[in-house]
Amino acid sequence: MNMPVVRCRRRDDGDVSEFGLEEVPEALVPGVQKSGFELCDGVWVRRFPADSPQLEVSWTNFQRLIGPWLRQAANLEPAPWDDALSEVCRRLNAAEVDWWLTGSAALAARGLRVSPGDLDLVVSGPDAQRVGDLLADGLVEPVAPADWFCDWWGRAIIGARVEWVGGVGAAADQPAVSDFGPEAAARLERIEWRGHELRVPPLELQRAVSVRRGLHERVRMIDAAVGYRRRSAGQ
Repeated sequence: MNMPVVRCRRRDDGDVSEFGLEEVPEALVPGVQKSGFELCDGVWVRRFPADSPQLEVSWTNFQRLIGPWLRQAANLEPAPWDDALSEVCRRLNAAEVDWWLTGSAALAARGLRVSPGDLDLVVSGPDAQRVGDLLADGLVEPVAPADWFCDWWGRAIIGARVEWVGGVGAAADQPAVSDFGPEAAARLERIEWRGHELRVPPLELQRAVSVRRGLHERVRMIDAAVGYRRRSAGQ
């Protein structure tokens, strides 16, 4: 199977550096959109502060890794989330980073039959830049300040996409409690996965998020897992 090729373009303009994609094949457009690119004058772009410390290494990796990144995001090939998670655990735990796992990968790590397209991490604000350094060989976007529910945002490709938010604030739980905000952080559970200890949100919160997103099959799987856990606890 011939995989579509993407042309990368960079433009630096004052305080902003822009990573762009030109002539994106139609098959990859869903992956581009899912990854948060903005279409400007026919070019799909992501923008970062020009003084970002990790800008140059990110641009080098961006060009090298854009193909697998977008093919996975467009569901054209599976994401090796489990191998990526093993590597994240190895690097971040050895460095004593304050982090935890959320999203579909947190459910998959519990044994639910879901197929994560990426890893979603929540890290402490002070550790956000350090995670970029620890994942520098796959960093495709420099860790940059975020005017969002968090203070920092970063993205790397370590076989699969790894995305993290740092310094998450109360806005993450508005208007409804999320599985990545302060409420989840206060109720984290510890699980064992492939010899690693992971911190993950409680299933009840992930169920509520799945209900809001209309993920009915995921809700059924969570209900089955919660029911099994309760039955086991009662034995």
